[in-house]
Amino acid sequence: MSKRAVVAGAIIAGLMLVLTVSQTKAQDSAAPKGSADGAEPGHAYRVDFVLTEIEDGKKINSRQYALNLNAGEADQLKIGTRVPVEVKQGEIQYLDVGTSIWCRLRDRKDIPWLANDVMMNVTIEISNFAIPDQQGQSMHPAIRQMKIDSSTIAIVGKQLVVGSVDDPNSRRQYQLEVTATRLK
Repeated sequence: MSKRAVVAGAIIAGLMLVLTVSQTKAQDSAAPKGSADGAEPGHAYRVDFVLTEIEDGKKINSRQYALNLNAGEADQLKIGTRVPVEVKQGEIQYLDVGTSIWCRLRDRKDIPWLANDVMMNVTIEISNFAIPDQQGQSMHPAIRQMKIDSSTIAIVGKQLVVGSVDDPNSRRQYQLEVTATRLK
């Protein structure tokens, strides 16, 4: 390769580097502070969950959970037990048994008259052990699962029933209520 080709290649590489750096600086100065994509950051929310057990139309138990999250982000909480189960000779796999809640919120500030609404995705999984007479002859635990997977629009500050599901072990029903509150 000739000296002329090497010098020309170095000049072209230098020019490309200068152009790239100047474009990056121009984009950085155009974007507002505190945001990678130029969009205004979302609000912070507290999301309260109430999981109510109902039997024969009567409330018998209620559990409360809460998450703080930023609009556009997702968070999860888990309460329960990790149960070891042998899947093959000498190979153990762990199952999560209990309650798991996943939630994501998005602001609806793109539509001015809906500024007090949020788009909400909620998934709750509830699992428990089958009662002994439903276990059968198996040496492994039988686990019952219930799941609510919901997408909805919620009004900030108002309680909303996201879903309900029947417990296969009993005549009980689980009902999930959610309230999103904007934090200052």
